[in-house]
Amino acid sequence: MDPVLVGELLSGLMFFGIIGFLLLGFPVAFTLAGVSLMFGLVGMWFGVFDPSNFGSLANRYIGYMTNEVLVAVPLFIFMGVMLERSKIAEQLLLTMGKLFGNMRGGLGMSVIIVGALLAASTGVVGATVVTMGLISLPAMLRANYDPRLASGVICASGTLGQIIPPSTVLIFMGDMLSGINSQVQMAKGNFAPVPVSVGDLFAGALLPGLLLVGLYLGWTALKAIFDPASCPATPVPPEEKKDLLREVAVALVPPLMLILAVLGSILGGIATPTEAASVGAVGAMVLAGLRWRLSFTVLRETAIASASITCMVFIILFGASVFSIVFRLMGGDNLVHEFLSNLPGGTLAAVAVVMFIMFLLGFILDTFEIIFIVIPITAPILLALDVDPVWLGILVGVNLQTSFLTPPFGFALFYLRGVAPNSVSTAMIYKGVLPFVLLQMLAIAIMFAFPQIATWLPKALYQ
Repeated sequence: MDPVLVGELLSGLMFFGIIGFLLLGFPVAFTLAGVSLMFGLVGMWFGVFDPSNFGSLANRYIGYMTNEVLVAVPLFIFMGVMLERSKIAEQLLLTMGKLFGNMRGGLGMSVIIVGALLAASTGVVGATVVTMGLISLPAMLRANYDPRLASGVICASGTLGQIIPPSTVLIFMGDMLSGINSQVQMAKGNFAPVPVSVGDLFAGALLPGLLLVGLYLGWTALKAIFDPASCPATPVPPEEKKDLLREVAVALVPPLMLILAVLGSILGGIATPTEAASVGAVGAMVLAGLRWRLSFTVLRETAIASASITCMVFIILFGASVFSIVFRLMGGDNLVHEFLSNLPGGTLAAVAVVMFIMFLLGFILDTFEIIFIVIPITAPILLALDVDPVWLGILVGVNLQTSFLTPPFGFALFYLRGVAPNSVSTAMIYKGVLPFVLLQMLAIAIMFAFPQIATWLPKALYQ
């Protein structure tokens, strides 16, 4: 039997085998590594895989651990967890609710705006959804909001941290796309390629993030106009309006200053993402201290939570490295390349197919799992077809935001279900997020039609 055909067949079976084991409930990192090792042994038996290739894993792991860019990940996570402990989200939600409460749909719009602000200052999806679910959902239900609309607004707004910088997903994708783009360009004879950085992705994600916020606000406004009963106004008592402007200033200024310090320093070229992340971590502690919420207990809990989240992400990355080696060296790259390059419709069709596959995987896999599996397989082929790496990275980011909203494994749905009252059923939550999933798909379609939404700002800032 042709060894090339055997290798491609085994690599394809390995991919679907991993999906099958994940659906059975096995841990992601160990499934990626374990199934890949098993197929590597089978490949060795058929003579299509050399086990000495596993020797490169040690260098890969050391590279991950010494990668200065990836140091930003635990620092941004620390910043987000510390800000969650400082109760900034609670003050923002309560204050913005008062500010917009006098208009129909105003309470829902305030949740969307606060979600965007929290995304730009924390980026921790779970903490944002839980906090807004605990504070905003009861308030919206008391105001006679449709539980489906309330659930959809909270879940969708809470996931904005996936695309609006500082997003840990964008940090990993920026690092991966940087290396892949350099290899692809060198293979094409370009030995001085334009580098792709995390800063490029952060800049590229700003306008798409604002596009999503605008679509969410637009949908809420349409509901207020055509279905006013679903989102009635919540007038603020006159006695609470006296100090409203001062409350708004106190609630908005600290997170806006932190956003300016972190994102402004990155986009302005003053600091690298890692340096800005360290500023953000210190700034979060300062804000917590100003609110008299910084203590040894809070610091210890924040450090433990940050370490746990960071370890979870990196152990998945380590397992995905084993998968990448086995898949590529058994011929999986050739299989994917032939499939994508021979699609009718050319490059855009290839990108559309990859986006569709990622969207489907979002129903059963987490964001980090998808990028660690799919990006190393598909990005080299797409970049070789002259796809802009920044545009591709932002498309993937917006696409994978839906993985938090799509059942059965949408984590935002789980987070809200855990804090929602019994009067809000799981079916209501699922129905509520459906319009927002469609809005995210509309955003992807707009970015397909107008790639400049993702590519203009990075070029304006850095070229």
